[in-house]
Amino acid sequence: MTEPGTTDHREPVESDAVGPTGRFRIYLGAAAGVGKTFAMLDEGWRRHRRGADVVVGFVETHGRPRTAELIRDLEVVPRKVVDYRGSQFEEMDVDAVLARHPEVALVDELAHTNIPGAGRNEKRWEDVIELIDAGIAVITTVNVQHLESIADAVERMTGTRVRERVPDWVVRRADQLELIDSSPEALRRRMVHGNIYPAEKVPDALMHFFRTENLVALRELALRFVADETEEELLAYLRERHPDALWETRERIMVAVTGAHGTDAVIRRAARIAARTKADLHAVHVVASEQVQRSDVDGLEVLHKLADDLGAEWHVLNRDEPARALVDFARDHQVTQIVLGSSRRSRWEEFTKGSVVQRVLRFAADCDVDVHVIARRDVELAESTEHTE
Repeated sequence: MTEPGTTDHREPVESDAVGPTGRFRIYLGAAAGVGKTFAMLDEGWRRHRRGADVVVGFVETHGRPRTAELIRDLEVVPRKVVDYRGSQFEEMDVDAVLARHPEVALVDELAHTNIPGAGRNEKRWEDVIELIDAGIAVITTVNVQHLESIADAVERMTGTRVRERVPDWVVRRADQLELIDSSPEALRRRMVHGNIYPAEKVPDALMHFFRTENLVALRELALRFVADETEEELLAYLRERHPDALWETRERIMVAVTGAHGTDAVIRRAARIAARTKADLHAVHVVASEQVQRSDVDGLEVLHKLADDLGAEWHVLNRDEPARALVDFARDHQVTQIVLGSSRRSRWEEFTKGSVVQRVLRFAADCDVDVHVIARRDVELAESTEHTE
């Protein structure tokens, strides 16, 4: 992983002290137009000049001449043409890249959803993992809003639905993560000059997704994510070189999972807390009865998949007292912080039937465990086009 910053265009010094280039490199940006594809193509071409076998697996130029020029003399693997609902679309031909088997493949837009019928994988990140597992190094790009743990916060902030998402574990699998940074003012100038979107789309973009306050917040999210990853790399280095020193106090986060509406947002919030504190994350669901509605089972399967994508360890407890079960689990697993969704019960229901949240707060106080109660938000999102690189 590199330090946050822009791409360094100087030729590297060849030395035995310099380690090999990473096999999975991601350029992360706050929004479309910051220069992620530029950086990816420039890095690919520099490796090509140094003698590496580099191909373009898929690059989306969005009609930008300057982006297309950066492909230069790199070999481009022909795309697969897919017929879907009366129209033709182009997707990366994963099998063709695997058959060509270069040293390095450049694959744009990690969060992209493949057109149905394009191949065996629904998501491009699945294609990328397949290439890496086959021994091909991959350089790719992604915007911060597409990270699963961050997407819901971006939705609330911008009012735009984030349809395409990448599991956090995929991004954390990268051995090199570099932030491609641009100030909100510079990004908006690029937009006005037509360097990001066609002229007819510019006014709407500037008034909605590309508002200055949105870009400031997206940039902050990207900076924090890369800084967190850099800190984790530093801690790993210190623990390896100085194993006897105490570099951190390990936090463990537990999030309570229920079938209540908004639990997905609670899990994502817990994942962000865990990421910032470098904590293990446990997702715990308490089954108080053997009879579970089928709809509940289907909903829990979705939440289980989300927890997996966020790197949480999933647990199911069969107990009749949910609050006591959660606190007992926290004590047994040395959990330091519990994350709960707020109660949807009325004051009368809480008075007559009691509140799980209140009981957890009472029990946790005896165990010296901190509790976060997260509001369950119902947010209506615009159906506007998602803005990607």
